[in-house]
Parts: sequence; structure tokens; C-alpha cells
Amino acid sequence: MQHSPQAANAWRVLFLLFLANLFNFFDRTIPAIIIEPVRHEWSLSDFQLGLIGTAFTLVYAIAGVPLGRMADTGARRKIMGWGLAVWSGLTAVNGLAWNFWSFLLVRMGVGIGEASYAPAANSLIGDLFPAHKRARAMGIFMLGLPLGLLLAFFTIGSMVKAFDSWRAPFFIAAIPGLILALFMFFIKEPARGAAESVKIQTTPLDRPLRRVLSIRTFWWLTVAGLTYNFATYACNSFMVPMLQRYFLLPLEQAAIATGVITGLTGLVGLTLGGWLADRAHQKSERGRLLLASFSMLMAALCTGYALLSGKLEVGVFVAVFSVGWLFAYNFYPCVYTAIQDVVEPRLRATAMALFFAGLYLLGGGLGPVVVGILSDHYSQMAMLAAGASEMTEAFKAVGLHNAMYLIPAALTLTMLALFQAARCFVRDATTMREGMLAAAV
Repeated sequence: MQHSPQAANAWRVLFLLFLANLFNFFDRTIPAIIIEPVRHEWSLSDFQLGLIGTAFTLVYAIAGVPLGRMADTGARRKIMGWGLAVWSGLTAVNGLAWNFWSFLLVRMGVGIGEASYAPAANSLIGDLFPAHKRARAMGIFMLGLPLGLLLAFFTIGSMVKAFDSWRAPFFIAAIPGLILALFMFFIKEPARGAAESVKIQTTPLDRPLRRVLSIRTFWWLTVAGLTYNFATYACNSFMVPMLQRYFLLPLEQAAIATGVITGLTGLVGLTLGGWLADRAHQKSERGRLLLASFSMLMAALCTGYALLSGKLEVGVFVAVFSVGWLFAYNFYPCVYTAIQDVVEPRLRATAMALFFAGLYLLGGGLGPVVVGILSDHYSQMAMLAAGASEMTEAFKAVGLHNAMYLIPAALTLTMLALFQAARCFVRDATTMREGMLAAAV
């Protein structure tokens, strides 16, 4: 097999992209950690808390589609640089919010800035690395997710405690992002399709959205992303308050425990997952997606057991849930790379923008608010079942814990969608390669 070339600056650019991805997830995680102090200060319901995450996510998804098209036709370094500057600056403004609505509106602005990044970065990685190295490169890039979460969950609680204010982390987080934005503008971009084994056409395609949406594998991967993001955003948004209410942990300890669940596991999951995904792909074309399907099954079983066991010792709960999240992280190197394999280079940023629109509009967008609504509902049920006339923190704890059962349910649906994607992957990948060969003649 003849391997296509790798860009000379591939690893240097990948490191820069990784750092920006880290701050992307660090900045967006802050509200999930300071959520209880905000709830008490402004007397908010869980529905309102969920709405903060949902509004951010909906704007992120809607803005991502036109920004993805811009990344397919314009300079990706400029799109990423300006986007990073915007979301970092608005993160600082978030610390100045005076009520729920001002906080919500600024978060929506942060969402627009962050939406510029992922489609352009994923497209750039596809041109920096040949197909047989992309899963490892994508795994390294996506390490920004768990490291960003880990850094946030391990430090934000201490910042709040040190400054005695939930606002301080927003000001601190903006500084490195603004500095990093400057470096983005100096990236030397490779030509589109430079890492492919055949020469590709560089002229824009007509009806790009219809072309992407005609790929059956892409549809199933988008459905899988929708349900997967529902689970991850529900977990990231409400794990800290659930540990505080149900297991009675203080904010700092709850944040660190959540960092272990959602961050520490990702360091192993993404590093090992990228390597396993490439090995699986070498043995079978659909190997990556079959690996992802099995991983989602294990994730659903572990997270479901941790929640169904009720008042476990908190260390046992964190350990079992973490094992499930370790498997869940295989989603990223397997699925993101599979999209690259069925979509030609000229459409990859557009495809990723559409993929993220599905993930965030109907997945990440619904996850926090649906869990918030159910939490309020189950809290009321717990209060009525106890014959009480006044809502207490104990009832809110039961309500939120019960609402979190949606996480293993969503992971099960993710497994089913990935299995369906694996069934049609070989045909769509072959079609993509044949189309590129025909265009090169």
C-alpha cells in the first residue's frame, strides 16, 4: 500500500491545535463547576441551570454551519485565530454578569466564538496527516477535551475558594486564550487534500450540503453523535451538583471527583483509543466503528450500574462511573476519523460543521435542559411522596440523581447507531475513494 505524504510541520501545528482545544473545553466547563453558587445567588431552578448550557450549545451549533463553509473556502488559521480571541474575551465578560439573563446572553456569544474552531481544526488535521495516521493525530488533538476538563475541574474550585467568588475563574481563563489566539495567525496551512494518496480537485463543489447529507454512514454517525453528546453534556453539566447534593461533597471535592470521571479517564481513553482505532482499521475497514460500538456498550453498563446502585460509597461510585467514561472516550478517535474516510477533502469542514450541528442542536442542546426539567419533576415527586409541603435540598438531590439515568440510556442508543454506521461504512468509503480517483483523471 502506498502511503500519502505528511506535512513537514504537522506535529507542530497539531500541538498548537491541541492547546487551543484544551482552552476551548476549559472555558466552556466553568459554568458547570460554579453552578451551585450561581443557583443560590440568583435563586434558579435546575431547568434554568440546564438552559444556560442549552443556549450556549444551540448557538454553537447554528453558527458552526456557516463557519464550517468558510473554513472549506477561506483561511482556516484566520477563522481559528479570530474565533479564539472572541470566545476568550467574552469569557472574561461572563464574570461581569449581574443576573441570569446577562449571564445567558454572554454564554451565547462565547458559543459563537467557539463554533469557529472545531470544523476548521478537523479539516486542517485531515490535510496534515495521511489516512493511516489520522486516528492517532485526532486522538492527540482530542486530548484537549479531557485535559481541559481535568484542568478546569481541578483548579476552578480552588480559584472560587481563594478569591471567595465564582466570578474569578472567568477573568483568569481569558488570559491564555487571548495569547494563544495570536499564534494561530502564523500557522502555515497545507494545500487541501495534501495528505491524500491521489491528487484532488481544489475547485469548490456545487450543492455541498446535499453531497454530504447523501452519505448514509454520515447520517448514522450524526445520530450517534447526537445521543452521545446528550449523555456527555448531561454529565458535564450536572455531575458536580449531583455529587454535592446526593453525596454531600463540598464544591472543591465534587469538582475534583468530576475531573477524575470526565478528565482523567480521557487521558487514557483518547491516547489508547487512537492507537486501538488505527489497529482495528488495519484489520478491518469497519473495525473502528465496531470498536466504538463495543465501547459504548461497556460505557452504558458501567454508568448504569453506578447510578442504579443508589447510595454507594462515593469512591466506588466515582471508580465505576469512571470506567464507563473511559470506554466512552473511544467515540472521538473512532467516529471523527470515520467521517474523514467517507467525506472527500473539499467537503470535510462542511461535514464536520453539519456533524457538530446535529451533536449540539439535538444532543448537547437537549441534554442539560432535559435533565434539568426531569430533575425539577422528580424533586417534586420526591417531595409529594414524603408528604412534605416545602422543597428541600434532600428532595433536589433525589430528583437530580434520578434524572441522570438518561446518561446510560443515551449511551445505549449511541451503540446502536454506531453499529448501523459500521454496516454501510465500507460502501461509502469505497465510493469516496472512487470519486476522488475519477476526479483526478
